[in-house]
Amino acid sequence: MVPVIEIDPSSETVKTLVLILDLCGTFAFALSGAMAAIRRKLDVYGVLVVAFVASTAGGILRDLLIDAVPPAALLDWRYLAVSLAAGLIAFKWSRSIDRLKGFVRYADAAGLAFFCVAGAQKALEFGLSPEMSVILGMLTGVGGGIMRDVLLAEIPSVLRSDLYAVAAIAGATVVAVGRELLHFPSVPTAIAGGLVCFGVRVIAIRRGWHLPVAERDIPRPADEG
Repeated sequence: MVPVIEIDPSSETVKTLVLILDLCGTFAFALSGAMAAIRRKLDVYGVLVVAFVASTAGGILRDLLIDAVPPAALLDWRYLAVSLAAGLIAFKWSRSIDRLKGFVRYADAAGLAFFCVAGAQKALEFGLSPEMSVILGMLTGVGGGIMRDVLLAEIPSVLRSDLYAVAAIAGATVVAVGRELLHFPSVPTAIAGGLVCFGVRVIAIRRGWHLPVAERDIPRPADEG
């Protein structure tokens, strides 16, 4: 008698959802990373490297932390293909993209939304608590941006009193609460979380919202002067 293997349809739905979110976030972050590299006058190879790192570092970090190895970005050729395609699009049409006011920042906000939701969803699937899933969702969202800024010798935007990580935390929280506490379906919960993250980030960009910073005119210690 042939054994019957039961497949949990909800689990397959979540896996497909995470893949779609990952690839969308990969494209958005690769585009913003490539544009940042172009502004720093990197050559085409440098642009593609930054595009790939910016678009996959967060997901690779997520997968390593939850022991989902090899990481999806290194196992599935589509991640590399999408990041390289976005990098080449940016390299070819950088002037046209740059003329679209605020497009790159909004693309970055979209990438943040996709990745924070995907990170939280995947963390929940691997049995993490809602609290840890929120943290992992945030790390997935900001990881690529941090590596992009480090490669370009800039202070990471997540550390510059910008509402960046806060937006990721808000989106991941919606996913964790919706899935684990309210037991909502995965797809509408992911959409809601993504919209919250994107909305918070866009409002912060438009209104110039920042987290508080310490007093800047602090005198240096005598032994440093």
